[in-house]
Amino acid sequence: MPPPLPSALRQFGKPRINRTASPVLAFATPWLLVMLGSLSPSWPVIASAPVLPPFGFLLLVGWQQLRPGLFPVWAGWPLGMFDDLFSGQPIGSAVVLWSLTMLALDFLEHGFPWRGFLLNWLVASAFIAAYLFLALQFANLAGSAAGAMVLLPQLAVAILAYPITARLVGLADKFRLIPIRSI
Repeated sequence: MPPPLPSALRQFGKPRINRTASPVLAFATPWLLVMLGSLSPSWPVIASAPVLPPFGFLLLVGWQQLRPGLFPVWAGWPLGMFDDLFSGQPIGSAVVLWSLTMLALDFLEHGFPWRGFLLNWLVASAFIAAYLFLALQFANLAGSAAGAMVLLPQLAVAILAYPITARLVGLADKFRLIPIRSI
């Protein structure tokens, strides 16, 4: 049997009288997490083909599916611009694709407000596949000459990494709503 947690750790994050979540933490956590995910292309991974999934995009889709009204619809523009700066894609490709994703997810939320995890995973898989193939087309327009088959390992890893990303988003959502501020 594992040793019990100290009482201070057991009480951390539990609702208490006269406490509320910090508005700065509640607002900044999703934005910072997506921006940190967009920094993943700077990780030291050596590969002859793209393997790492677009973590910034996965986190954006995860946040939008967990908390649909958290990001405004226009959030795809600044977050996509930040991703373009670090991903190596042509400037504007993530801006367009992330903005279209935000619009499509907002439309989907209004059409199907009650979805389970399996349907969310299926929707996220479709968005991931569309994002990767359209990003490849943007790169090919800018002078690259890669075929669609080169994306299959990255697509498989991204689709399989989405449940882990959704779990990370859920944990970050719990963290951002910890009641730490006195009223």
